[in-house]
Amino acid sequence: MVTKDIIFINQRTQNTTTTEPLMTEAEPSNNSVVAEPRLVICVGDIHGYIKKLQNLWSNLETQFDPQHFNAATIIFLGDYCDRGPDAKKVLDFLINLPSKYPNQKHVFLSGNHDFAFAAFVGVLPEPQNGVSFKEGWKKYEESEDREGWYKGEGYENMHLQGRRWAGHIKARFNTIKGIEYKGSIYDAGPTFASYGVPHGSSDLMKAVPDDHKKFLADMVWIHEEDDVCIEDEDGIRHCKLIAVHAGLEKGKNVGEQLRFLKAKETHLPKIECLSGRKNVWDIPEELTEKPTIVVSGHHGKLHIEGLRLIIDEGGGFENKPVAAIALPSMKLVRDTDNLTK
Repeated sequence: MVTKDIIFINQRTQNTTTTEPLMTEAEPSNNSVVAEPRLVICVGDIHGYIKKLQNLWSNLETQFDPQHFNAATIIFLGDYCDRGPDAKKVLDFLINLPSKYPNQKHVFLSGNHDFAFAAFVGVLPEPQNGVSFKEGWKKYEESEDREGWYKGEGYENMHLQGRRWAGHIKARFNTIKGIEYKGSIYDAGPTFASYGVPHGSSDLMKAVPDDHKKFLADMVWIHEEDDVCIEDEDGIRHCKLIAVHAGLEKGKNVGEQLRFLKAKETHLPKIECLSGRKNVWDIPEELTEKPTIVVSGHHGKLHIEGLRLIIDEGGGFENKPVAAIALPSMKLVRDTDNLTK
């Protein structure tokens, strides 16, 4: 249930021996209490760094009143695996949160890396239009040799992104990021290693435990909140919030995009709202009519402009922090912060 700003009015029963008037709901007492807007925390891309996640979570607990933190909505923006060494431990941490913090609401968005992981271990839903995953390979087949798509056990009807994720890219160096590739175009080698198997091995399909497969299968592609507060120079504003890993596409009907993402349509070989770049950077003009926060990770940047929030300061780099943003205050918290109670 969404909590809005509510004034709670203390009422007292009338005493026949006093001249004080009876308090009515239209007459606030001096003891009126204004409820604080609920706390919503959006956590950026983790990319297999369990220590960063643990430190960030500890800092979040330290930074906020326990009553508010324990009832907060926590939205994880995706990309839990790859690049960092501890994807398995990261998923264990996330899977255990609902039992440790039962009064929190936890939302786990799929990132493009998580989508590809799910594709490889076979937990994506089948395409609803009857087209096989194999049909999606054709559009990008000129990249197959360069990216070294996976051709091992189970590849025959695997989604393109699963094949790319477990493949062996020929290039050693990622010139865009300025670092060496870790196995595949997705840097998936460390994720395989975290489950104790070599990169590209079909043994991963058996090594990933059932609760991890369920987590990957249950991730949502889009999340909406109808009433989230944000604080700016004009005070507290009530907004809608849309969380999606990369963003919403320009020039496409927003309602259609939301329906597609909620349905988890897998017939396309690439899901732009999970993996796009420039085409998903801005808030669609259609959403400016009603104040709408659009929050994402994915882009390897910390970008806060109006109601467009991109929270991916770490980008999967070992020496950069994992960040989170808290609403309504717009406070940034990082794993590297040295916070004391």
